[in-house]
Amino acid sequence: MTGGLGARRPAGKTPLVRMFVNGEAMRARPLNAALGSAHFLGTARSAPRYRFFSVRDEYPAMHPTAEGGGSVLGELYAVTYATLREQLLPREPSELELGVIELDDGTGSLAMRLRDGFVDAHGLTDITAIGSWRRYRGFDVPAAGPAVPHP
Repeated sequence: MTGGLGARRPAGKTPLVRMFVNGEAMRARPLNAALGSAHFLGTARSAPRYRFFSVRDEYPAMHPTAEGGGSVLGELYAVTYATLREQLLPREPSELELGVIELDDGTGSLAMRLRDGFVDAHGLTDITAIGSWRRYRGFDVPAAGPAVPHP
């Protein structure tokens, strides 16, 4: 085959996709190990069209909105489908689902988002105005070492 959905990939080439993370899978956070050998591409921001929530102060969740949205700060990784399927997705909370978001540069990326049925659920705190899980939780990432809380 030469193209299309059934195309064979060259031997030794593992397809990579971009994954935007904005919570516990970021560097120096507990779920980061689930990204396995993913390549850190850098920090990134979503387009300003998402509401951003803290879910029971356990993890963040973004959800697209037509109005009242903001930009969410996160990290972008190049990951394999196997890493997503076998390591990251099984560890994500049931309130979240995999989707495609728009980044502030107009490109797209995979990301975890709040399922539609949970937008009005108990335990959500709107943190859209803050736009950063680290800032909301009071964590910084130093140049080297683990995340440390603000005093």
